[in-house]
Amino acid sequence: MSGKEEALGELNPVYGPFFGVMGVAAAIIFSALGSAYGTAKSGTGIAAMSVMRPDLIMKAIIPVVMAGIVAIYGLVISILIAGQIHEPKEYPIYKGFMHLGAGLSVGISGLASGFAIGIVGDAGVRGTAQQPRLFVGMILILIFAEVLGLYGLIVAIFLVFKV
Repeated sequence: MSGKEEALGELNPVYGPFFGVMGVAAAIIFSALGSAYGTAKSGTGIAAMSVMRPDLIMKAIIPVVMAGIVAIYGLVISILIAGQIHEPKEYPIYKGFMHLGAGLSVGISGLASGFAIGIVGDAGVRGTAQQPRLFVGMILILIFAEVLGLYGLIVAIFLVFKV
């Protein structure tokens, strides 16, 4: 083996793609967990609220939609990372670490965002059933919770395309 091939072997180890694949998994798993929690928690609030005020069900769906968007962030990054994973000879360890960081960035921020959306959505729709003027405040708080996942998406996009 020549010196150049030996140097490439150190930069492109056989386990390099493992980190990229873990980035793909982290992105979709954690963001989907956050989305599922947000949907479930908001959904229980909608179910409880709809007993008293069935006319507000369509307005109350907004937290569920926002929670679903968080999973889309993870899906987008997962697809972007998966499209750049190659066999070990063509995939440097640096790229694997960047992809792992991107996946964790969008995944964990999506998890936090989903938790926040679920808690705010549950309390918000229940409160809106009792006092309709709370609706605008609930929407504003949900936007601030959603933007946490968006921040993770932006960082992940930078990391994916930095390589």
